[in-house]
Amino acid sequence: MPAGATMSLDISTLYLVATLVAALLGAMLLFFWRQERIPALGWWGAAYILGAASIALWIAGGTALGLWLALAVNAVGFIACGMVWDAARVFHGRAPSIAGLIAGAAIWIAAVLFIHPLSDEARMTLGATIVAIYAALTATELWRERRKSLRSRWPAVIVPMLHGMVLMMPILISDVIHPFGSGLSGMWVAAFAVELVLYAVGTVFIIFMLVSERTVSAHKLAASVDPLTGLLNRRGFSEATSRMIEREAKAGRPITVMIFDIDHFKSVNDTFGHATGDEVLKVFANVVANTLRITDLVGRIGGEEFAALLPCAMDEALTAAERVREAFQDAGVAVDDEPLATTVSIGVAGGPAHTELEVLMASADTALYQAKRGGRNRVEAAAEEPLSLGQSRLGVAGLITPDDAQPRRELADAHA
Repeated sequence: MPAGATMSLDISTLYLVATLVAALLGAMLLFFWRQERIPALGWWGAAYILGAASIALWIAGGTALGLWLALAVNAVGFIACGMVWDAARVFHGRAPSIAGLIAGAAIWIAAVLFIHPLSDEARMTLGATIVAIYAALTATELWRERRKSLRSRWPAVIVPMLHGMVLMMPILISDVIHPFGSGLSGMWVAAFAVELVLYAVGTVFIIFMLVSERTVSAHKLAASVDPLTGLLNRRGFSEATSRMIEREAKAGRPITVMIFDIDHFKSVNDTFGHATGDEVLKVFANVVANTLRITDLVGRIGGEEFAALLPCAMDEALTAAERVREAFQDAGVAVDDEPLATTVSIGVAGGPAHTELEVLMASADTALYQAKRGGRNRVEAAAEEPLSLGQSRLGVAGLITPDDAQPRRELADAHA
């Protein structure tokens, strides 16, 4: 290149680069969709391929495109934008909006065909507005689940919003652009081509960040959930209850623990087999999950043993425990069309804010022991308010340590 010469990129070249980048990213998303079987990746990949096709046809045809072909090319681009929005919906478990998918293309076609004359400026304004609306809808959809970590949530929202703002900027500042003539307009078209590439790459980066976050969350959930019943396992229950106790302690509200033990469960396994025993466990899990409130924590902490932590006082928890007992008794489990008796013994213990979980569990376990000794299929409340953790481990006031609980219940099963 001669000294002092400058290199400029043709606008068509910039859009060709944008097309190639979009097509490559779309193919990559479709590849990972086939590998990971995540439906949203398929939607995103197809949207990128359609978008690349739309830009490629626009570059190849330019002003030579006939009316109907030009309408089709632009309609495909708007459908691609709608697919990006639907991909965000699918990613969050919502059904895709077919009406929303084609709305932008339908509005564009109707405006071009039935509004005469529609100037180039009006077409640009309408097209940019449609794409900006889809960008805003996508950002809103990605922000819907605020329970998720904000580390990946904020760029997922800001990037499509910025894309929409870039599209609308020439319209908003048209009074500034027009006095400078076509030179400034051409610079803006070139800048938009660069922004389109950055938007495509940035969006894919965000997509993989969201998918990675979802995968990590799924693994954490799998490690905290009992696969048979779908309830929290011992680890998940311990972690969740720690957070609830801390929250209730700050508010100064009491908490109550329940421990459930399915009566004669060993004899069910021995008589009818483990498959029947598993069905009984699943029935009880459904009963307790549907009977208690959504704010109550429930977990399977042993073979036939379950526990719950309720943010309420003892009297309210006793009423809830009785509902669980009655519902399980009336569950209607049958083996070979013969009804199977299903009952549960429940121990309940409550305490004020800042009461340690181990203390409540030990106290509830003592109450459960009394329920089984008293004939099973009953709810028993702890005799007195739990003491400190150190005192409970010394067996003060009839409390027992968690390590001693299981042998005592087995002894109760043997003699009751």
